[in-house]
Amino acid sequence: MRKYSVFAVAREALRDHTGWDRAWPNAAPKKRYDVIIIGAGGHGLATAYYLGKNFGITNVAIIEKGWLGGGNTGRNTTIIRSNYLQDPSAAIYEKSRSLYETMSQDLNYNVMFSPRGVMMLAQTEHEKRGYLRTAHANKLQGVATRFIGPEEVKKLVPIINLHGPRYPVLGALWQERGGTARHDAVAWGYARACAAMGMDVIQKCEVTGITKENGRVTGVNTTRGDIACDKLGVVVAGHTGVLADMAGFRLPVESLALQALVSEPIKPCMDVVVMANTVHGYMSQSDKGEMVIGGGTDGFNNYTQRGSFHHIEETVRALVETFPMISRLKMLRQWGGIVDMTGDRSPILSKTPVEGIFMNCGWGTGGFKAIPGSGWAMAELMAKGHSPLTEEFSMFRFREGKFIDESVAAGVAH
Repeated sequence: MRKYSVFAVAREALRDHTGWDRAWPNAAPKKRYDVIIIGAGGHGLATAYYLGKNFGITNVAIIEKGWLGGGNTGRNTTIIRSNYLQDPSAAIYEKSRSLYETMSQDLNYNVMFSPRGVMMLAQTEHEKRGYLRTAHANKLQGVATRFIGPEEVKKLVPIINLHGPRYPVLGALWQERGGTARHDAVAWGYARACAAMGMDVIQKCEVTGITKENGRVTGVNTTRGDIACDKLGVVVAGHTGVLADMAGFRLPVESLALQALVSEPIKPCMDVVVMANTVHGYMSQSDKGEMVIGGGTDGFNNYTQRGSFHHIEETVRALVETFPMISRLKMLRQWGGIVDMTGDRSPILSKTPVEGIFMNCGWGTGGFKAIPGSGWAMAELMAKGHSPLTEEFSMFRFREGKFIDESVAAGVAH
């Protein structure tokens, strides 16, 4: 893999950029791999990368039915934070946040990580008490957050209206080292690094079946032929239930659409991420000047990846009181992604009833922030059979009643 550097850019500028190689080859599937990862989104690619980097497992195929990063990885609002209430959640999200800080250097690819800070507004007394509790929990967990008052909120976000008639701002849970990154760059950086280790990234290859023998996985059937493997990682977000059915078991997940939109580009006016969970809305400003706006999931199960009028109305109406200036903006575009939700709003990183099959799913609307930590933990689970980051996230916890309830700390399930 050719190393990117300022000297390489300067050299290619002098020869019309004709010397660049493909970031990753368009690989054809081989007959057999040690490990197959289904899903070439951020989580799947990160799993493959850390299998190679941390454990030397490089005979790996990452299979994607569409195009690389074309699912939820390319359909999110790029928020990164780790201020969760429960210890297992805080551990894996903080691991992820710390990996984001060095990701550009690790991958030799600029993922545009921006630690601009994430603010979760307290707009009711109940919410204020909840965030104070989370701040105390985060202190014990070693996660750097603090609760700030309305005056500091206004100083950080001058465009905010503190005195809304329904929901005034009473303070906020503030994580200074949270922020955003470029979603496409995260996928591309991992894919490039995986290819450099000799892994195959196989696009336009849909899995149509999973083969087993004596209770153990033996491979997959795809639209590009049968492929054998020793271990199989399923990392397909909203389509997890479909793949689990192919393997012969059920998962406690449901699929819903999560919608978001961006405004026309405007001059810089907001350099932090703000989440207003009482009214179900959150907003940040992209590097291009667009106001990135999102809210909660649709209230019904579906597999749509399009936007809808009711979501625009509900989310923008929720935010206009707190940010009056957005009422004058024009919408540029809107989209939807398919997220998989568990009953306790926490993910599943787990072995399964079929030996050799591992599931990574249930991230709900918080999947992007978890990509590197999820990949690190999943790779350890697949390579060693256990990981301290995944112990509490087994799929069997629902049968045992060992829930990891993040319905409050996740706010809008984000």
